[in-house]
Amino acid sequence: KHGINAEYGGADGEPGVDGAKGDTGPRGETGEPGEDGAKGEKGERGEPGSKGLAGIQGEKGEPGVDGGKGDRGPDGDCAPDSYTPCNCDTHVLVRHSQSTDEPECPTGFESLWSGYSLVFFEGNGYGLSQDLGSAGSCLEEFQVMPFMQCSSSDVCRHGVRTDKSFWLAIESDPDYTIKPMTSIDEIQNHISRCNVCMGTQYILARHSFTKDSPECPEDFEPLWEGYSYVMVTSSGTSGGGQDLASSGSCLENFYLPTFIECLGRGTCATISTIWTTGWPRTRTPANLVCGVWVACTA
Repeated sequence: KHGINAEYGGADGEPGVDGAKGDTGPRGETGEPGEDGAKGEKGERGEPGSKGLAGIQGEKGEPGVDGGKGDRGPDGDCAPDSYTPCNCDTHVLVRHSQSTDEPECPTGFESLWSGYSLVFFEGNGYGLSQDLGSAGSCLEEFQVMPFMQCSSSDVCRHGVRTDKSFWLAIESDPDYTIKPMTSIDEIQNHISRCNVCMGTQYILARHSFTKDSPECPEDFEPLWEGYSYVMVTSSGTSGGGQDLASSGSCLENFYLPTFIECLGRGTCATISTIWTTGWPRTRTPANLVCGVWVACTA
């Protein structure tokens, strides 16, 4: 400063030369945030991002309101002549080979099972015949006595002396001198085989009452021709009839005797003196001929 020095009374000198730059001091504390700057211009559009994960499925919504009643449709054409009905019924056909060979089912039928041709039961003097056109006449397993007698005293007996079973035979000229058979394997070689077949076509049997085969009805196709079988009788009054409308009433072979008899004691034999087979009578002395047909489908 310019002026008078009070101690010495002299005037102040000229200002001295600026000293050297001091060391940098410590960094000060962060100041308060400044005010927001002005809004910048809109940037360029970015690239599309990757696809995100699928979200959780939402809950099922409430049922919607029923829609309004639609307009009435146009009237249809009534044309019954162009309608083809569906044959949805099933029919069972049993075929007996009268041999040890299993018979084949007719065309359009499939096999359900095969077995041995059963004709007739007899127990305690009472008989029960089987329709040879029904599934009950074809047992899958052969047994000399395939039933038991049960009484009201809760007692059942198998192979009672008076029990009998009759099976369709296979021989046109049997040897009556052969002793009753006891071996199952030997007996089975004399029993006819059968096949239970199922199809959708109706079965019809027709009998000519002549030696000539009857004509096939309209809209039917032939399956086989044979001989008309009516009934079988055992000793006494025991016996049974055969439904002539069934295919079982038309056997493809005429054998006498037609059946083999098995007894409760476990033996089987061809015996011609204690039972008879019924065959319808013709106008002339000849065997009655029959035919079995199946209904044709559209």
